Amino acid sequence: MQGVFFRDSTREQAGKFGLTGYANNMPDGSVEVVACGTTRALGRLEEWLRQGPPMASVKAVVAAEIDYVSFRKFTIG
Repeated sequence: MQGVFFRDSTREQAGKFGLTGYANNMPDGSVEVVACGTTRALGRLEEWLRQGPPMASVKAVVAAEIDYVSFRKFTIG
């Protein structure tokens, strides 16, 4: 869903949790989030993503572990 500030809200939450990575809109309307940080911080972000910002309607969160990638900060695209 677009227009609910999902990516920007995700960037804000990632910053609070000390995470780096990105959040991008996908062609199908979903949002892809890649985040790097501690296990605890990643868990907190995943928990937040299941709710999202107030106007969001989250249907599913799919989490997968990937090879580490070094990001300087958390960005949105």
